[in-house]
Amino acid sequence: MQKKPLLLLVVVVFSFIISCNNKEDKSQYNQVMYRAVHNKDTAVLSLNINNKRFYGRYEISYYKTGKDSGDVRGDIKGDTLRGDFHYISNGGSWKRTPIAILKKENKLFLGTGVIGTYFNLPLFMPDQPIEYDKSEFVFEEVKK
Repeated sequence: MQKKPLLLLVVVVFSFIISCNNKEDKSQYNQVMYRAVHNKDTAVLSLNINNKRFYGRYEISYYKTGKDSGDVRGDIKGDTLRGDFHYISNGGSWKRTPIAILKKENKLFLGTGVIGTYFNLPLFMPDQPIEYDKSEFVFEEVKK
């Protein structure tokens, strides 16, 4: 009876490999930079974005305590960007957390929710809502 979990794992890994090898045209992306301030903490989000996907850099500078800096990537569905943030925390070890951002009124609202794991990857629990109303960071576009 262990064939089902093994088959599921093979399908997931195969799908991941195919999606990673997808030769998507990078010229179809718009580059946009956002900045947000919460108390004395500052976050900068530099995104390459099209109508289906996004990727880029995300850095959170904590006042007098350090920063988290790394890459973001994910999918766009309607007004929501969902993916992951793979970063080095305060110069320490690599970490990965899910990220959800709501685009509303030309601003990006960072979401919070209950995080669980699936195949050792962190994700927002699907049966729990993601909260955007009390967002720590509300990003505004930085005009060049």
